[in-house]
Amino acid sequence: MIRTTTSNRQVRPTRVCVVGLGYIGLPTAAILANRGYDVVGVDIRPDVVAMVNRGQVPIHEPGLGELIEDVVRRGKLVASTSPDEADVFIICVPTPFHPDKSPDLSCVRSAAAAIRPFVRSGNLIILESTSPPMTTRNTVVPIAVPEPLEVGQDVFVAYCPERVLPGRILVEAIQNDRIVGGITEHCTQRTKEFYETFVAGEVVPTTAIAAEVTKLAENAFRDVNIAFANELSMMADQLGADPLEIIQLANRHPRVNILNPGPGVGGHCISVDPWFLAHAAPHQSALIQTARMVNDTKPTFVAHQVRELADQVESPVIGCLGLAYKPDVDDFRESPSVEVVRQLIASQAGEILACDPYVDADHWEELPLTPLSEVLERSNVLVLLTAHQVFRELPIADLDHRHLLDTTGAWRAAIRARQAMPATDAAAPV
Repeated sequence: MIRTTTSNRQVRPTRVCVVGLGYIGLPTAAILANRGYDVVGVDIRPDVVAMVNRGQVPIHEPGLGELIEDVVRRGKLVASTSPDEADVFIICVPTPFHPDKSPDLSCVRSAAAAIRPFVRSGNLIILESTSPPMTTRNTVVPIAVPEPLEVGQDVFVAYCPERVLPGRILVEAIQNDRIVGGITEHCTQRTKEFYETFVAGEVVPTTAIAAEVTKLAENAFRDVNIAFANELSMMADQLGADPLEIIQLANRHPRVNILNPGPGVGGHCISVDPWFLAHAAPHQSALIQTARMVNDTKPTFVAHQVRELADQVESPVIGCLGLAYKPDVDDFRESPSVEVVRQLIASQAGEILACDPYVDADHWEELPLTPLSEVLERSNVLVLLTAHQVFRELPIADLDHRHLLDTTGAWRAAIRARQAMPATDAAAPV
């Protein structure tokens, strides 16, 4: 119910072009193909295109490999390095920031320019990439929509942010509520009708600017709450108190729900999106900017803690467990764990052994990787940076006889059990 002519006759769309086959675009393409659409997935990386066309996936996401293999085998999904004609165009490309924290929309502009030659009357153009306010109107529309097509009359343009959790993308992309914001009311309605063909959650209509700000507000809210927990953890350490105990006690208040601290904040959403709001309204976003600075400084605080432990042993060998920004994913974008390891290497704190079971060594060149068995055998300082399941389930015996630093709280029970041991039997101090 998307393709239209100038007489406004509606025809159900059959072909979708998804631009960007990353953590959001590839699952989206697979879901749409599985729902019956003919999908062309576009990516500028030839190796990714070749992999997808073989029915393989370049990212770790539960269930995605099997789904891609199926839809490619059935001919419902084809990958390409260039767009093609379609009824619906969905832009899912990265939106990073520049070193000064200003938004980098070069990928969005390139994607919009790439689809422009294929946009026809009746098409629907959707931006899903997390973007600064007014990106849909001021960037996508002028670049992607060719003259003399009129937005809201001939072509329909909208913003629809993804709201999924890595590790549950295939579930949440369908089950979660979705916000759709069109440039015009007609654009919103057409977009709502499209998403309702594959989304089980409620599809909530709004404007493009409201949808853009809502997505950023969601992640800025989370960033502020994490910043409070991280700042509290640093304060408690300065005062010689246990931050996790303080948080547990405070959360017994019926109206308090403090999050657990970590080594910082990573990923392409929470660590990036608040800067888009700050850039759009720099004088009205003091709290958001402060939260970002708190979370950005947490890796430096953790690296200092590690160096203090390393100073307590001769010839320190520091085992760093986890590089991904969150547990049980292979996403290292803006990862605070990686930043901690970088700082330890730069400060020459000791021999650094980095381990992450989700890293593909063939695609990771920044620093050498060490098998977990060797890390456990050789390290005298052990740091948990990312609480992957394999690390959470380590036996207490593997944690013994070394200095430990747990930035996640996953080893809390084991550490407290060690602290309760008689002094003559206890392992190295935490």
